[in-house]
Amino acid sequence: MRYNPDELFRSTAPYYARYRPGYPQEFFEHLVARFALNGTQQILDLGCGTGQIALPLAPHVARILAVDPEPSMLTEGQHLATERGIHNIDWLAGDSYRLPELALPELTLVTMGAAFHWMDRDGVLQDLDQLVLPGGAVVIASGGAPETQTPPPWNDTITAVRTKYLGPARRAGSGTYSHPEERHTDVLRRSPFSNVEVAEWNWTLERDLDSLVGLQFSFSFSAPVQFGSEEQRAAFECDLRNALTREFPSGAFREHIRTEALIATRP
Repeated sequence: MRYNPDELFRSTAPYYARYRPGYPQEFFEHLVARFALNGTQQILDLGCGTGQIALPLAPHVARILAVDPEPSMLTEGQHLATERGIHNIDWLAGDSYRLPELALPELTLVTMGAAFHWMDRDGVLQDLDQLVLPGGAVVIASGGAPETQTPPPWNDTITAVRTKYLGPARRAGSGTYSHPEERHTDVLRRSPFSNVEVAEWNWTLERDLDSLVGLQFSFSFSAPVQFGSEEQRAAFECDLRNALTREFPSGAFREHIRTEALIATRP
């Protein structure tokens, strides 16, 4: 199958906006308290996606610069911001490899979610050292290292159906995806932001069948474009719905989620 790699994240954007779980309210409350956010600060949300961090944090700061290389992600984020009456987010096309070209202002915080594992982590942290104010921080939010995560009980069912259509490798772009071997904490500790605090929260998300199926199309390794045709994507969805309904007839999917924040400051 051939496709333009730019289509990969473009095809996930509507599903990303609607079905990604985001982060618990306690995460944002922690940042507000830890950095005394009072509506005067400027923050960069790098690799912002559709705004899972930027949108909830916006009421607490003066301005958020939400940067992502995929225009469709920014468009979805802008739509969500308009729906919620949020007007202090600048949605900017750009990526972590060209930060100096964005002419960013001085920043109190830089937040990053799952996008951090796609970046040149050492390089971007060096660039951010020129932008983050004294007392500021880089915050990496994720589910933690893969080995600390417990897959939900329906994970094997989804994997089996996905493997039938896309093979066993988790494909991303023209290659396959593998999580970086070196942990984020180790990269941070050799960076200018070497003082690393870890905060974590455990929370529960209730899903129905529609949202669990839709979630699969938000991932790079099962993005709609990966299937090659609408017919194949629809067949995958049909098989997935049938398999999940057979294995979990209640139609209720309670997911226990762990969110980890690495808060990195200068010594």
